[in-house]
Amino acid sequence: MRVAVVGAGLQAKRRIQPVVESPGDELVVVSSGSGETARALADGFGCEAAVGWEEVVARPDVDAVIICTPPHLHADIALAAVQAGKHVLCEKPLARTLEEGERMLAAAAERGVVLRCGFNHRYHPAVRQVREWVDAGLIGEVMFIRCRYGHCGRPGYEADWRSDPRLVGGGHLMEHGIHAIDLIRWFLGEIDEVMALCETHFWPIAPLEDNAFVLFRSGSGQVASLHASLTQWRNLFSFEVFGRDGYASIEGLGGSYGGERAVLGHRDFTAPFAEQVVEFRAADRSWHDEWREFAGAVAAPRGDDRGGRDGLEAMRLVLAAYQAAQDGAPARLTAGRYV
Repeated sequence: MRVAVVGAGLQAKRRIQPVVESPGDELVVVSSGSGETARALADGFGCEAAVGWEEVVARPDVDAVIICTPPHLHADIALAAVQAGKHVLCEKPLARTLEEGERMLAAAAERGVVLRCGFNHRYHPAVRQVREWVDAGLIGEVMFIRCRYGHCGRPGYEADWRSDPRLVGGGHLMEHGIHAIDLIRWFLGEIDEVMALCETHFWPIAPLEDNAFVLFRSGSGQVASLHASLTQWRNLFSFEVFGRDGYASIEGLGGSYGGERAVLGHRDFTAPFAEQVVEFRAADRSWHDEWREFAGAVAAPRGDDRGGRDGLEAMRLVLAAYQAAQDGAPARLTAGRYV
């Protein structure tokens, strides 16, 4: 594929690397609102630089567009790209509102192109390992999931675009916790009920939250808990899946989150505790694996809109959590809709 990247920040750099390392794919252009930032990134990868996105997404020498901008631009860029017949990989969250997301999915389906939301956490090796263990029945029927995911922010975070309610669809739950919510859906399936408390304890970003405490219940009664925190002073990722016969967990994501490992343990009321531990020491290849699957979906005869739908449903659960926190009562969903 010939690829255009809209946005020139850290996420753009992460998503460009798999493209330039993929045989047969070509990075054509990087664009941003600033010609200086676009040029700095484009020069490093030997491609064109552009200012703005309108002309870039309409270029005939572009097959796919990667969107790495703040969320308020996602829908406009994606819709223009889709109408021009381009496939789209959009950073999370998919959009700011469900209405924007629905329009994006409908347009992609009408044009027959692939639209996916960037959820690279699914492609971390420890996550994949735990999914294999669960699918193989090694922990039995899943009873509940417990996740803690947080980082410490940085000085001046309150001035970041992520702290501007006009540009984003929510606070830390939408920005960071949505990765964990996507994983919860991936393991449990659709969620019927959400309960939540959303608080702003430290960062002056209200009405956005810096901590969210959420419970999810699936249609079969499984429960998942999530604490998404922007005041986790030492970065942490912990995702635990407990079954009737044992447990499997993911600890760390590499880098500042610590070494990535998958742990498998079995229920035994009398034997000494014993765990199987797999530690992953290689560099983070989740971005590469996600790009490879996106490219595979594009190459498929009918395309694949699953990733776009995953992005929309994860957003729906974030917004359900906000509604539950506001109402002080559970938010209930039927067939993915509020009731």
